[in-house]
Amino acid sequence: MTAPNPAESAQPSNFNLPNVLTSLRILVIPVFLWLLLTGQMWWAFGVFVALMITDKLDGDIARARNLVTDFGKIADPIADKALITAALVGLNIIGVLPVWVTVVILVREFGITLWRMVMLRRGLVVPASKGGKIKTTLQALAIGLYLLPLPEWMDLPTWIVMLAAVAVTVITGVQYLWDSRKQ
Repeated sequence: MTAPNPAESAQPSNFNLPNVLTSLRILVIPVFLWLLLTGQMWWAFGVFVALMITDKLDGDIARARNLVTDFGKIADPIADKALITAALVGLNIIGVLPVWVTVVILVREFGITLWRMVMLRRGLVVPASKGGKIKTTLQALAIGLYLLPLPEWMDLPTWIVMLAAVAVTVITGVQYLWDSRKQ
């Protein structure tokens, strides 16, 4: 039997590229919201897309380079929720999205987050599901469409994508709860 290698069991430093990207994402959210609220839609769209890309990148880099940290596990979902919340609330404020859409999505998002914390305290980790990833993609696509200054004929397709995002958001929330009953 060999002694464990301390380098293998050591937690990576919190100061690493994925955590820097996550932190930058959090810091840029107010800039995104300001662009949205001041009607600079192309810039708001560009910043939103950049923030969504960094969301994907930080996780991929963390896993590929074994840089997963407790900070990243906590900060990444906070950054995700903060961006989606800022985008939906901003779209409500400028009057292009009904408030009920934001309420439904955010009740599910924060409800499942709280539920995951309760499950974690019981020793059960609830990983992101494939449906959860589809939900995030649909939410980002719908928000992106609302941010783009599209011609009026795109209002209906944009609304349909948002309704699909709301439906998948609710369905995946129910699915998480249903699956937890089986455990």
